[in-house]
Amino acid sequence: MNKYLIEWTVFICGAVVMILELVGSRILAPHVGASLMVWTSLIGIILGSLSVGYYWGGKLADKNARLSELAQIIFIGALLVVCTALLKESVLNLCYSLFQNLYLTTLVATCILFAPASVALGMVSPYAAKLKMLDTAHAGSTIGSLYALSTIGSIVGTFLAGFFLIAFFGSTIILYVLAALLVLNAILIHRQALLLKGIVLVLIVGIGSTVVIRGAFARLVGVVDVDTNYQRVQIYPTTYRDRSVRLLRTDFFSVQSGMFLDGDSSELVFDYTKMYDLVGQVQASSGHALLIGGAAYSYPKAYLKKFPAGAMDVVELDPRLTELAHQYFGLKDDARLRIFHEDGRVFLNTVSPATYDSILVDAYSSLSIPYQLATREAVQKMHDALRENGAVLVNIVGSIEGGKGEFFRAEYATYKSVFPRVYVFWVKSDQADEVQNLMLVATKSDQSLLMSSDDPEISQYLKQLWGKEIKADMNILTDEHAPVDWYMQKMYQ
Repeated sequence: MNKYLIEWTVFICGAVVMILELVGSRILAPHVGASLMVWTSLIGIILGSLSVGYYWGGKLADKNARLSELAQIIFIGALLVVCTALLKESVLNLCYSLFQNLYLTTLVATCILFAPASVALGMVSPYAAKLKMLDTAHAGSTIGSLYALSTIGSIVGTFLAGFFLIAFFGSTIILYVLAALLVLNAILIHRQALLLKGIVLVLIVGIGSTVVIRGAFARLVGVVDVDTNYQRVQIYPTTYRDRSVRLLRTDFFSVQSGMFLDGDSSELVFDYTKMYDLVGQVQASSGHALLIGGAAYSYPKAYLKKFPAGAMDVVELDPRLTELAHQYFGLKDDARLRIFHEDGRVFLNTVSPATYDSILVDAYSSLSIPYQLATREAVQKMHDALRENGAVLVNIVGSIEGGKGEFFRAEYATYKSVFPRVYVFWVKSDQADEVQNLMLVATKSDQSLLMSSDDPEISQYLKQLWGKEIKADMNILTDEHAPVDWYMQKMYQ
């Protein structure tokens, strides 16, 4: 046996665990989002599974520790990783259809997809320690060294996945590579099983190649599916209202951007984005606007066309989205358009007072909300960044009344605590309990918003003002306490 084979094994398995966890977040995100709830479930279940593996591996090792059995454990772990790759979409879709609840879907799907492989990988360290232990006098240093190597492997796996693998390879391919690496490790440990494991390795490579070929075919027909440093992004052609469009989405519950393929690329596809044109009620045509959340840059293109003398700054966290917007959504360089790739709240922290005529917020998805943009402290920074008669326009998904509207009402109360006047416009329906896009408009001036316009479209949007009372039953969101994930999960119960 190679002198350092056991050490290599615990290092590799430690790395695989962390890569599996980080890739797991990308697998879950399109179905259940990337909220605190999702990360809590993923981390908790994997830690629990590793604990089971530690216990089970130690019990097995005490009976009769053999290299061949360690190889079998690692081999089983590889097969379970392959099962995760093959079943991930089916399991997530089935769980959501059965439970119709994000909490249960996340917990059950995470258990099914990631717990089995994590248990197998957790068994490796105690089993390896038993094999490596030559005498009881050095038991402590032997066990400590192996667990230190496993932890170092986890650290390497974390940085490798976070800085490189996820950014350049799809989740499925990474899972197959992990499985292949585990099979090779098992072969090194127990060469007598070379034939069986070799056959399985060929099978893994074959399935992985099929995935690559299928991905290439998808790109040929216009489907783009990429993992960025922040999220999974899908771009695909379809029809919308009998017109050809190209859409961008980062989850399976909503679409973030769209562009018509049979007309002007600056024409807006979705009704809620058109309501950002209400910005013309609070700023001159030469206004300077800030948009937080660029996605495919649908509204920046429309804004620059509608306000030829205006300018816009866009803050988009994910630089890969900007690249995709240039490549697939007709975004062009423009002297009036400045793009900043950073977190919206971090950007607001650096903005000088009275910089903008308007601030547009389109960073809230239907599954995940950056809470740091929703708090009173963030709203105050927006208020300070506005000029005297400026306004903030925020797109929020929710209902006005009921449990599905708790986040909306909390956000409404938060803006009311900072701005003298806050208005709400419905996009789809004037029914208080219907989940839809709602446009919140908060003005820095205490004068009433101008409710008339020569533009017929703007006149129609103004008619969609919510004129009824909005209950003041929710607490203001603050940096200290902003349970937005708790509020949002209620929309999917």
